[in-house]
Order: sequence, then C-alpha cells, then structure tokens
Amino acid sequence: MTSEDLLSSLPRPFDVGGSSFFSTLQREAPQAVPPILAGEWPQEFRSQLVEGTTVLAVVARDGVVMAGDRRATAGHIISRGDMRKVFPADDTSAIAISGAAGPAMELARIFATELEHYEKVEGEPLSLEGRSNKLAGMVRANLPMAMQGLVVVPLFAGIDRRTGERRIFEYDPVGGRYRATESAATGSGALAARATLKRLTDPEADLDAAVRTAVEALFDAAEEDSATGGPDLIRKVYPIVAVIDAEGYRELSDDDVAAHVEGVIDARRR
Repeated sequence: MTSEDLLSSLPRPFDVGGSSFFSTLQREAPQAVPPILAGEWPQEFRSQLVEGTTVLAVVARDGVVMAGDRRATAGHIISRGDMRKVFPADDTSAIAISGAAGPAMELARIFATELEHYEKVEGEPLSLEGRSNKLAGMVRANLPMAMQGLVVVPLFAGIDRRTGERRIFEYDPVGGRYRATESAATGSGALAARATLKRLTDPEADLDAAVRTAVEALFDAAEEDSATGGPDLIRKVYPIVAVIDAEGYRELSDDDVAAHVEGVIDARRR
C-alpha cells in the first residue's frame, strides 16, 4: 500500500466515515445518490411533481404519537389517496415526511438504513439526539435539490432509550433542527393542524387521548387545506397513526383508527 492509499483510507476531518452509511454511499457509490441538476425545472415538470402534505406528532404521558394524512397532490390534481407518510426509523423512533414525495420517501429509507448500519458498526444504537442530528445533515445534503423546488421537510420523534424522555424534532428545508416541546406539524395543512394541537395537546394524557388529538388535528387540516386528505369512509382509507412507547414502534390498525375517526365524527355531529 502506498502512502497515498494509506492517506485516502483515513477518515476525513469531521467525517464519521466508518459508521455513516450515507457518507459511505456518497463516497463509494455516488451514482446511487440523486444527481444535482443545473438550472430551473421546466414548468410542466413542476405541475407533475407529486408532493406529500400534512404530518404531525404529539407527546403523551407514556410516549409519542405520529400521524399523517394519505393524500398526495401534483399541482392542483389529487395524485394519490393512499400515500404513506409515516415510517419507522428504528425500534424507538419514527420519521414522517412532507414535500416532494420521491426524495422524501428515499430520505426515510436511507435514514433507517443509516441507523441500522451505525448500530452494526458501533455495536450500540445512536442516541435520540444523535439520530436527530444525523437526519438534519441528510436534509442539509438535499439543499441543492431544495433550491430547485424538490423540498423535503421531515418530522422526527421517539423515546430516548437511556432516559425514557419523549422528544419531537422539527426541521426546515436547509437542515435546521428544532426541538418541539409538546407537538409539531409540517406540510401544507400545518397551520390548521398546529392550531388544533395547541388547543388539545396534553403531555400528561394517555396515548389513546393523544391519538384522538392527532386525528382531530388532521380533520381540521383537511377542512382548511385542499391538499390534505380527510379519511375516506367509503374506501376505508384512514390516516397512518403510529405510537412509540416503551414497547417500541407500532402502527394502529385501520379498525383502531376508524374507531377514533367515528368518535370525532359523532362529536362534531352533536
């Protein structure tokens, strides 16, 4: 091995190379990373760009609830009515996505792989704070694409394995990371959802009450924002609702979500 080969094998400054799957992917297989295109996207492309809309997270006494509506839009057209916007990041955390659907879903998949890769290399999982920082770096890496309209804005939430603390993290398109205290929402319907969350969120409530709050907030977002989809009672397409507690990440069944939806509808009828 020559001296140049030896130097090239050493970690770069500020590069956590060995345990970072994303950095390894950029270095060893750059063709797998979406290319940065020059110039502006054509207007006809923008009108066909599929975007996810409203996602939110709520703190409860025993964990965190994360939820997202199922609608995706392309311009003024409803592109899909069954899009998934909430994904498990690992056993005790979840990521929800809004923005350009393709890059956002890819971000969620790579982020989960990144956490799994880190745990295998280091022999222990990354702390919740570390996971939130790693996601911020990945959002920041998407900045050239965001400048061209392919904006990805995630939410991240989970329970700290060491302290049991429940946390929610918000992000902006340039990778800024912000700690939310009790609830958070992002996407086109976030303004209406935040108003409901601010009114109803109780961090000492049980998980069932937090799920009801999340469903209420998505209802209000759907009423105020045309890009946010309400529950489809005919086709039985309901929001994705996930709970992260001491037992780990789990998603509520359609029947469980439907029961909360019917409760909200009955209350509003009365």
